[in-house]
Amino acid sequence: MPRDIARKVLELEARAILDLIPRLTDGFDRAVEVLHGCKGRVIVTGMGKSGLIGAKIAATFSSTGTPSISMHPADAVHGDIGMVVTGDVVLALSSSGETEELLRLLEILKRLDVALIAMTGHRDSTLARHALISLDVGIAEEASPLGLVPTASTTAALAMGDALAMALAERRGFTLDDFARIHPGGRLGRRVTTVGHLMHAGADIPSVTTGTPLLDAIRIMTDRRLGMTCVTDARGALVGVLTDGDLRRAMMRGPASLTGAVDEAMTRSPVTIQRQELAAKALGVMEERRITVLVVIDDAKRVEGVLHLHDLWRTQLF
Repeated sequence: MPRDIARKVLELEARAILDLIPRLTDGFDRAVEVLHGCKGRVIVTGMGKSGLIGAKIAATFSSTGTPSISMHPADAVHGDIGMVVTGDVVLALSSSGETEELLRLLEILKRLDVALIAMTGHRDSTLARHALISLDVGIAEEASPLGLVPTASTTAALAMGDALAMALAERRGFTLDDFARIHPGGRLGRRVTTVGHLMHAGADIPSVTTGTPLLDAIRIMTDRRLGMTCVTDARGALVGVLTDGDLRRAMMRGPASLTGAVDEAMTRSPVTIQRQELAAKALGVMEERRITVLVVIDDAKRVEGVLHLHDLWRTQLF
C-alpha cells in the first residue's frame, strides 16, 4: 500500500532527525561561534542533492542575519572559487565525506586560510578530517525502497542546517525588528512589520509644549494633518494629546475656552505604544480603544513618533 511506504519514509526521516540530538556536542557550539565570528560571508557548498539542501541553508542564514551564498563545487574549480575570500567561512555538505568535487577544494581553501565546517555522515571521511569542525549527520538507513536515493540523509542535513541557523540567530541577538527590515515583502513581511517602520517621525510629528496657546496648537494640527498634536513637557516627555474631539468639546464650553492654553483642553495620559511593537498589535489597540492615532514613546516617555490608522490601511498590511 502506498500509505505504508509513506509511513515508513516519515518514520525513518523522523528518526534521522531525532538521532541528531545526542550529537549536539561542543563541536556544534564551536561551529556556531566560528560562524558568528565570520567577517565575510558563509559559503555553503555541496554536490547534487546536498547542494540543493545547502542552497536552502544558505538562504536561511541570509534571512536570519548571516550573509550567505551557495556555491556549486564543480563550478568552483572552474572559476567560481573566486567568490571565496579570506574572512569567509565554508560550510561543506557531503553524506559520504568523499565527494570528489569537494575534496578538490580542500587545498584551495587551505591556501585562502578559510575556516571549513563539514557536515557529513562519516566522521572518519577525508572531508571530516580536513575540516576545522565536523558535524555528524549520519543516518542508519535511507528511506528509499532501494536504500540509495538521498532521503533521510538530506532530511538530517537540512535539520542540522536549521539548527545552526537558529542557534546563530540567537547568538547574534537577531530581533523582530531585524527580521522585519530584511523581509519587507510578501505576507511574511507584513506580519512582522513594526510600529517603528510605519510611524511619522522627526519633523512630521505634530508636537507642542505645555503652556502653548490653544490657537497655536490648532495651527500645528492643521499643518501636520493627523487630527492631533502631542503635548510634551520641557524634557520632551509626553503629558497629553490634543485631538479634534478635544477641540469640539472645548468649543462646546464656549468661545472663551479657545483663548486658553493647550493644557486646559488636552487629554491627559493618552494611549501610547513603543516602536518595536508589531503593527498588528497597534491596530488591535486602536480598534479596542476606538481611536485613530497612537503616540509612540520610548522608555522615558519621550515622543518618538505618531502612528495613524490610515498608515496601516495605506500599506495594505491587513
